[in-house]
Amino acid sequence: MKPHFKIALLIPTLNAGDRWLNTLNSVNDQSFNTFEKIIIDSGSSDGTVSLAEQFGFKIININKSDFNHGKTRQQLVDLSGNVDICIFLTQDAILASPDSILNIIKVFNDAEIGMAYGRQLPHKNAKILESHARLYNYPATSHVRSSKDIAQMGFKVFFCSNSFAAYRREALLATGGFPTDSIMGEDAIVAAKMLTAGYKKAYVANAIVYHSHTYTLLQEFRRYFDTRVFHEQNKWLIDDFGKPTGEGFKFMRSELVYVIRHKKTIILNSIFSLAAKWLGYKIGKFYKGMPKQVLKRLSMHSYYWK
Repeated sequence: MKPHFKIALLIPTLNAGDRWLNTLNSVNDQSFNTFEKIIIDSGSSDGTVSLAEQFGFKIININKSDFNHGKTRQQLVDLSGNVDICIFLTQDAILASPDSILNIIKVFNDAEIGMAYGRQLPHKNAKILESHARLYNYPATSHVRSSKDIAQMGFKVFFCSNSFAAYRREALLATGGFPTDSIMGEDAIVAAKMLTAGYKKAYVANAIVYHSHTYTLLQEFRRYFDTRVFHEQNKWLIDDFGKPTGEGFKFMRSELVYVIRHKKTIILNSIFSLAAKWLGYKIGKFYKGMPKQVLKRLSMHSYYWK
């Protein structure tokens, strides 16, 4: 049975690159495709916008300097008008099944579900480390979390990803919408607020996308520098849910075991990658005392430091 909800598919873009056409085709091939389609583009100089127009997307243009993960997504929510469900996708996420959107929408038949996120599988040419990251964080079994799970799961309870996620618009607005001042983690902030407010969060394992990244050591450092900035900016998450350090050690152990089992020859790559993440996270603690020019060099989101 087709969902009765009004849906909007929302994508922020900037020079989407080679995978963009695959993303658009995967959207076009969905078994449920009755939804509004909007992108906010922040200054693409390639064919991102023209391709999106060919696939029926409404285009909103902003300056690159005006982009912010939370602020821009909230703009998309506001532009979506009177819809029930806002679905977010990133420009490099390819819907892996014709039923991916249908399956993520279905969970909202439970009126207590405030948001849901789908399963991410590594891209078909993904390397070992990026494959492990996706398989570690996105298991094959669906689940639903509520405030009752906070005591047991702690910081992990609000994990989610806007690479493929859906929000009940009413619940999103009732909990304050996306933050406009956080460097990243706008999805986690909303999920935490929804859980605290009594909504449930669903992980939908049969709503699947291909999405992964190959990072250099410098990019890993910068990504985890920004992660620590996010944690420092939102200390209420640690106060209310607990410290994230335990999860970090679990991930490190899991990656080393995975590498040993699948490709022992890259064990040093794994060690260096984990070291870059650890160092970036540690240094990020001191971001408040750093000049903006230094922050721009250390951060993956250099545009954030205006």
